[in-house]
Amino acid sequence: MNPNRTIEWGIPGLDEVIGGLPENTVTLVYGPPKVGKSIFCYQFALHGLDMEEQCLYLAVDYGLHQLKQNLLNFDWSMDKYLENKQMYIIDVISSLSGAKFPHSSTHILSSVHDPTDMMIKLGMGTKSLFHNSSGFRSVLDSLTTLLAFNRDKIVLRLINAYIRRMKEASGTSILTYTEGVSDPKIENILKSSVDNLIFLDGKTLYLEAVIGEDQFEVPYEINEKGIIVKKN
Repeated sequence: MNPNRTIEWGIPGLDEVIGGLPENTVTLVYGPPKVGKSIFCYQFALHGLDMEEQCLYLAVDYGLHQLKQNLLNFDWSMDKYLENKQMYIIDVISSLSGAKFPHSSTHILSSVHDPTDMMIKLGMGTKSLFHNSSGFRSVLDSLTTLLAFNRDKIVLRLINAYIRRMKEASGTSILTYTEGVSDPKIENILKSSVDNLIFLDGKTLYLEAVIGEDQFEVPYEINEKGIIVKKN
């Protein structure tokens, strides 16, 4: 892996403003509810898939059915990427509703109550992608739900293990978190665990820390095409 190499964010206008996302780094996208954090993840993942990259997606806030519906709201679809085994989903939330899905090598069920099982499934996913690609994208959306169902210390161990696996397998990752859900000490630990920090407030994207870039802010909007970064 070239430490100076970047990949495209997949957010229209963002690459033009700040350049690419440093490869093999972990980015925390955080902010209050309903500001576009999950949409940011969808665009990041789908852009890579469109460029024939692979993606490991930890679906923690939305199960497979709801995730597909969220994408359809923007006229997006992940079906072909699942069919050609380009996308690997670890679904840890569908089991809460009792939803049943046929067995699939690219849609793996786990439980938000069982971080140990999540780590086993994560290891399987990273191993599979590592053997098929020299680099891939990964999304964990979101840490908020993990913290709601598990003790803080357990989630922090899970995050550290996730980051370690991503680094070892040359993955480039985005995590999301809803600001104010946890104790400020936990939030500070989350922020210090990652390489890059982006804050969304619904109108402005704040680049708080990205390797090789200065801090800055840029306006954005969410429309039928997703998040669009606007020129100042």
